[in-house]
Amino acid sequence: MSTRGPNGTPAELLAGSLVAAARAHARGHRTAAAACAAELGRGRFAGRPRTVGVAAGIALGTLVGELWEAGWLPEDLWQAIRRRAGPEQVSLLVDTIAADTARHAVAAVPQRWLAQVRGLEAAVWWEHDRPHLPQWAHRAGVSLEHAVLVAIGLLSELVLLPSLPRILSPPGTGQPVPSATGAAGVDPKILARVRALLAKAESTSFPEEADALSAKAQELMNRHAFERALLDAGPHAGRPATSTRVWLDSPYVDAKSHLVAAIAKANRCRSVFYSGLGFVALVGEELDLEITELLATSLLVQATRAMVAEGGRGTRTAASRTRSFRRAFLVSYAVRIGERLTEAAEQAREPVADPRLLPVLAARSQAVEETFEAMFGHVVRKSTSVSNGEGWQAGRAAADRAELAVRRRELGMGAPVTDR
Repeated sequence: MSTRGPNGTPAELLAGSLVAAARAHARGHRTAAAACAAELGRGRFAGRPRTVGVAAGIALGTLVGELWEAGWLPEDLWQAIRRRAGPEQVSLLVDTIAADTARHAVAAVPQRWLAQVRGLEAAVWWEHDRPHLPQWAHRAGVSLEHAVLVAIGLLSELVLLPSLPRILSPPGTGQPVPSATGAAGVDPKILARVRALLAKAESTSFPEEADALSAKAQELMNRHAFERALLDAGPHAGRPATSTRVWLDSPYVDAKSHLVAAIAKANRCRSVFYSGLGFVALVGEELDLEITELLATSLLVQATRAMVAEGGRGTRTAASRTRSFRRAFLVSYAVRIGERLTEAAEQAREPVADPRLLPVLAARSQAVEETFEAMFGHVVRKSTSVSNGEGWQAGRAAADRAELAVRRRELGMGAPVTDR
C-alpha cells in the first residue's frame, strides 16, 4: 500500500477526491461516497485499478499519519473505528496500520507501539509490487467499486476524530525511541501466582474462601508494586509518569468510567473520561498503570455480570432492569470497589516496611500530578448523581462480593471529564 505519490499525478489527485468525498459523506451528503466509488470503480477509471489503488493508499496513509501526529495510537484507532463502522472498514484500517508500520525500521518504532500493532494482528499479507486495495477487494470477494466505497467510509470516520494528548511519538518523526529502563511491567512469576489464586477463587463453591483468595491476589499485586517502587530509590529514580487509555463498551459507558476511575485512584493513578469517544485516559507510573488496567478488565466483567444477575433474581422486580437502576448499581459498585482496593493497598504496604518507600511514592505522586496537569490541565471536573436507591444498595452489595483479582484478556466526542 503506497502512501506517497508525486504531487499532481493522477493518483495524488484521486486521493484528494477520495478525501473530499469522505468529508462530504461525514457532513451528511450520502450520495457523495456512492458517486465517487462508481466513478473510480466502473466509470472512467474502471480500467485503471492500479491508479485507484495507489490513490486509496495515499489517502488512507496520509490521514492515519495525521492522526498519529494528533496523539492517536494504533489500538485507539481500532477501538474507535470498530465502534463506528463495519468489519470491512476495520479490516481496511488494520491493513493501513500494517502498511504504515512496515515503512519504518523496527528500531525506529517504540516497543509499546509495536506491541499494539501485533495485538491487532496487523501484518502485510499483500504483494508489495501491486497496490493494496485491489488485492484487498479480491481477498474479500467484492468489486473494486465496493472496495472504494469501504475506503471512503473509513476515511469519513477518520476525518471526524479529534486531537488527543500525545502519549508516544509516532514512528518516523525523528524523535528518539526510548529504551526500556528499570524493571517495568508485572513480573511473570507474580502474574502466574495471581492467576493461580484467581483460578482457585473461581472454582470454589464457598464465598468466604473465594473472598480470601481474591484478596490475597490483590494484596500480592500491590506488594509487588511497592517492592518494585523501592528500585526507584536507586539508579532508576526519577522515572517519569506515563499514560494509557482504557476503552469501554456500551451500554452505561459513563457509569463504567466511574469504576475505572476508582481503580486508578486506589492504584496511585489519575484518570480522565472522554465521554464522546468512550475511553478513560490514565496517568501514572508504568507498573501502576498495568495493575490498574488488569484490575479494570476483571472488575468491569464482574460488575456487568453482577448487574445482569441482579435483574434476574426472583426477589427483584422489573425495576432492577431499568436504566436508572443499572446506572445506580454500577456507580455504587465503583464507589465500594474503590474503598476495598484502597484498604487492600494499605494492607499490602505494611509488609514492605522500608524508610525509602515513602519518599519514592511521594516523588512518583508529584511526577503523576505534573504529567497530568501537562496533558489534561484543561479538563472539566464533573460530579455525578444517582436517582435509584435500590440500585445503589444492590451495587454496593455486589461490590462486597467481587473478586479483587487480576486476569489478562483483550479490552473489549465530547469534552473530557476528570476523575470522580
